[in-house]
Amino acid sequence: MKLLLFSCCFLCLISCQQEKKKVQRPTFLIGNWVRINDKEGSITYETWHRNLKGLGYTLKEKDTTFKEILSIVTIKDTLFLKVEGLNENPILFKFTQQSATSFVCENSKNEFPKKIKYYLENNQIKGNCFC
Repeated sequence: MKLLLFSCCFLCLISCQQEKKKVQRPTFLIGNWVRINDKEGSITYETWHRNLKGLGYTLKEKDTTFKEILSIVTIKDTLFLKVEGLNENPILFKFTQQSATSFVCENSKNEFPKKIKYYLENNQIKGNCFC
């Protein structure tokens, strides 16, 4: 009898592992993007590569006025948006919502933004930052 119970538990463990939700990487980001609502005289670019590492930067004439290194990383089966170059240490924003064409990520301890949303609409990537 104990052997049968052990076998059932073993099968359940295997089954549970197979049902584990696969992390969906936001591949809709891949490409070269230009911000269309910049301040006059400035142009912001964001480039995302297949490995989901990216670069965002703003040019005012020929001078770089803003630069950030972006990446989507997985930590313990959870996706994070990692932002580097703005502060001394990287900032991680945890994915809290996600679909095939959007995601929301949050870090309540960050001064600003606390929440970031990216979404694909009409072949444009749109992004919002929230307090």
